[in-house]
Amino acid sequence: MTTTTSSPAGTSTAAHTESVTKVYGAGDTLVTALDNVSVSFERSKFTAIMGPSGSGKSTLMHCVAGLDTINTGRIFIGDVDLSGLNDKQLTRMRRDTIGFVFQAFNLVPTLTALENITLPMDLAGRTPDQEWLDTIVATVGLGDRLSHRPSELSGGQQQRVAVARALASQPAIIFADEPTGNLDSRSGSEILEFMRTAVDKFAQTIVMVTHDPLAASYADRVVFLVDGKVVDDLQSPTTDSVIDRMKSFGA
Repeated sequence: MTTTTSSPAGTSTAAHTESVTKVYGAGDTLVTALDNVSVSFERSKFTAIMGPSGSGKSTLMHCVAGLDTINTGRIFIGDVDLSGLNDKQLTRMRRDTIGFVFQAFNLVPTLTALENITLPMDLAGRTPDQEWLDTIVATVGLGDRLSHRPSELSGGQQQRVAVARALASQPAIIFADEPTGNLDSRSGSEILEFMRTAVDKFAQTIVMVTHDPLAASYADRVVFLVDGKVVDDLQSPTTDSVIDRMKSFGA
């Protein structure tokens, strides 16, 4: 049985952390990647996480997504405290509740685009909602590419498949780690538009790690980290306002 603890952040919160600390190494090699971080991610919103190299932004995302463990504090996905889950329950949580989009696409090369999109549901033994699947495929413009394998697709098309895969199972939250990092500017803009549409049209919740102020400008909010600490929170970001904030942190 899954252990749950009521989330004090309320039902409008898709995920949140409470005084989370994450350290690597020990002694002279000890590095504090996250230093007493408390942050919430609102449902049906697009949040970007930014900061200088080594600021802890990817560590934060990996910990909130249940891909890495923490030393102290608590992390909630909805009202579920991740510390109360065993390995099997955590695996099920990641499979059924969380979507992922990575910089490297992470597609299975022997599967078609459609098979890659439905793979998480196939592994879970769930039948895709065909109407929803058709909607997602149409939204990301993949209708004529579904029978193609990744090697037959451009980088932008492969990332569209990855975004469609993340959306197809209707997860409570999607984590995107530098999703446009391997794309040219046009393909990157298309992916960001798709993600923005997913939030606006389908009420999806997305948390994205990025170093790109232009990418961050597609979000509703930007959380800034420096040296493992949350140092600022910017609502309704523009490219210029993000650049200005980053300059103030010496990034």
